[in-house]
Amino acid sequence: MPASPTRDQIIEALRRVNDIQTQRDIVSLGWLAGVYVSEAAISIKLALPATGFSHRDEMLKRAREAVEKLPGVRTVVIEVNSPAPAQAAAPHPVSDKPPIEGVKNLVAVASGKGGVGKTTTAVNLALALSRLGAAVGLLDADIYGPNVPVMLNAKDAPEVESERKIHPVEAYGLKMISMGLLVPEDKPMIWRGPMLHSAVTQFLRNVAWGELDYLIVDLPPGTGDVQLTLIQNVAVTGAVIVTTPSVVALADVRKAIEMFRQVNVEILGVIENMSYFSCPHCQGRIDVFGHGEGLRMAQMFGVPFLGEIEIDPGIRIGGDTGKPVAAFGEDFPGARGFYTVARGVTERLAQLHASSAGPVVQIL
Repeated sequence: MPASPTRDQIIEALRRVNDIQTQRDIVSLGWLAGVYVSEAAISIKLALPATGFSHRDEMLKRAREAVEKLPGVRTVVIEVNSPAPAQAAAPHPVSDKPPIEGVKNLVAVASGKGGVGKTTTAVNLALALSRLGAAVGLLDADIYGPNVPVMLNAKDAPEVESERKIHPVEAYGLKMISMGLLVPEDKPMIWRGPMLHSAVTQFLRNVAWGELDYLIVDLPPGTGDVQLTLIQNVAVTGAVIVTTPSVVALADVRKAIEMFRQVNVEILGVIENMSYFSCPHCQGRIDVFGHGEGLRMAQMFGVPFLGEIEIDPGIRIGGDTGKPVAAFGEDFPGARGFYTVARGVTERLAQLHASSAGPVVQIL
């Protein structure tokens, strides 16, 4: 009988096992938590995201087969753990609005104006939180411009039960609902306020979200009917404001912050999108739209600055092709800023709940 394979040989074999959705191998995705070699057996530990693995059994089968092909292998034991949610806290205890059943944190992603990359930020923030181990849902509340399905390459219509419960679709481990899944792509939504109110209310109350650590809500730009419907109907744990460094965008950030403050919704922080461009030739930093205004705005209003998202062509390409960068891990080009922001959001929520005497679960 040949000698047992080395740890490096096992890892190399696992590099040939790809995740079906991202087509990246399980090693580069950071899902390999440990390899242990003994005469009796080879033990492999995998740390997979908590949700969205309808293909889990198939991937584990291929991982086992890849290792069993190595010379000297007798027994392969695979242990699967889902990492603890990244500081997922309980619902905010001081809100007088009813929470969504099973949802611990509802985070609104907003912007004062369009064109700042709010939906791109919401999608990649949700994916980063999921990859960090949390159970995450994404509600596309931008009824007039529902772009989330395109960014996630989601085309299946959600199932509706007889009790009028809607089952969200799953994409990249996220539970997601959007008006873009319910109407043809070329059909405009010519709706007045009451119709918007009804649609958003159904997405909030009639969707079977299950148990979620975070429900990310992608709001339309501005301070209109959808924002008011959300705030008046459910307990919003906090809001994230997305802006660019340009002065024009920041003028509208003031309005968004003031709107949430007037209705007693906590501002979790400001994100500066399209913050800078890294020159691929000289590796220098180019401030295309200016720089630092997002931080100054956060300081002016006394709210946290959650981070900068660089201008990277891969982020735009990922959104256009249904392959968002955060789905491929923190080290994927263009993804690191979203993971920084995701950690900032979880830390901010932990502080918020701690100050309100709410329980906090921390990742160890």
